[in-house]
Amino acid sequence: MSVGTVIAYAFLVLVIAGTILVILSDDEADSGRKIAWILVVALLPAIGIIAYIVFGLNPRRNSKHEEYSGLFHEAFAKIADEDEYRKLFGEENRAAIRAGYRELSALLSHSNGTTVTDNNDVEVITSGKRKFEALVNDLENAKEHIHMEYFYFRKDSGSKRIKEILMRKAREGVKVRFIHENIANIDISPRYYNEMKKAGVEVVKFTRPRFSLLRFSAMLNYRDHRKIVVIDGKIGYTGGMNIGDDYFVRWRDTHMRITGNAVYALQYCFLYSFVTSGGKIKENFHEFFPETAGLPSGGELVQIVPDQPVGRWSILQMGATWTVQHAGSYVYIQTPYFVPPESLLQALKSSALKGADVRIMVPRKTDMIYMTLANKSYYRGCLEAGVRIFEKNGSFIHSKTIVSDDYLSVIGSANMDYRSFQLDYEINAYIFDEAMAVRNRRIFEEDLVECTEITLDSWCRRPWYLKFAYSVIRLFAPLL
Repeated sequence: MSVGTVIAYAFLVLVIAGTILVILSDDEADSGRKIAWILVVALLPAIGIIAYIVFGLNPRRNSKHEEYSGLFHEAFAKIADEDEYRKLFGEENRAAIRAGYRELSALLSHSNGTTVTDNNDVEVITSGKRKFEALVNDLENAKEHIHMEYFYFRKDSGSKRIKEILMRKAREGVKVRFIHENIANIDISPRYYNEMKKAGVEVVKFTRPRFSLLRFSAMLNYRDHRKIVVIDGKIGYTGGMNIGDDYFVRWRDTHMRITGNAVYALQYCFLYSFVTSGGKIKENFHEFFPETAGLPSGGELVQIVPDQPVGRWSILQMGATWTVQHAGSYVYIQTPYFVPPESLLQALKSSALKGADVRIMVPRKTDMIYMTLANKSYYRGCLEAGVRIFEKNGSFIHSKTIVSDDYLSVIGSANMDYRSFQLDYEINAYIFDEAMAVRNRRIFEEDLVECTEITLDSWCRRPWYLKFAYSVIRLFAPLL
């Protein structure tokens, strides 16, 4: 063996060892994720090291990101009037929440998160057709501005109808601002968005090129998975449905149409994304927060909870873990992707073991085969602890919901997986209301009609090759 070869091998070993040390030194990472990355680097050194640099670096460890995230909040605090700031960040409505849940609301407000809002009217939408019709009607009636932020904005018939409305409203003088996730929509030609720009729509790419290593990694890996619409500062939409015929026609999903003070929070979250993605706001910010946003009185208590990888804490993961841990009677979860971080997985098991009725509904088949395998790799441990698992047959279920103890409902964009909790920009709504929770529990129970329950006995009888496949995919599931 030549001296050059020995040096090359030694250099490779040092690089591998150094990368593994970096992985191990990440105190914020889930242990399962660390093991998965170490396996990738050890088995496929060249590919693994590059993949870790691109996909594995933890942005929450970088104080500059946290500082950057706080700049928008500080700037907004300087220009917001007292009423606007109170509705977004005040704490007086927390007293109206049931006593046992006030600490959850406080947790969700960390990292510049918005507060719980009152005087809201929430329509839970479980039909893509209903979402499409309601959104079209509200867009047609927009008078001042339309703000829209979506993970997917496709080129099919329903999407083109929405696009045509946005362009026409812009020509009519309505201020239309549109944020599209760049990487997720990479298959769509720039001409599609240029048509919107020519019509007067202010189009912004969420992901822009960066020059440092960490920022380049962010460009490729961190997605804007949010779904937000704000119309005239008075009507808001958020939830699981993107803009596309899969959501309008084919899939089962859950979304919300909101009027009331929670629209303030949706507006704030949109403006954060727009400005930090390079968009320019020339108008007075006060125009986006009309005094009539709230209903006269009553309505649901709603807390809009954004989360992003540039924040110090994974608030949505903590919120989901708290909700499961504190379930007294029951907690029902719908998610298309079930790859829970270790803290949430243990919370699910411990809640079931203490006697709570813990149910998880997932699709029988996901839209990605590897996620179907990843979901199933977590079944056995959950079933052994008493968690009940239901696979929905028929149309793919894309809902991301939690309902617990006939009081708390969670509807949003975040899946029960590492990507949503650590890598994506997400937004969930926490609703503290008995009637709303009963409504969402009944929706879950109605969906059970199309489900098959997975029992521990039947699961243990599956063929050996499937057991092996699930064991292998489980090792790498935290990276999916």
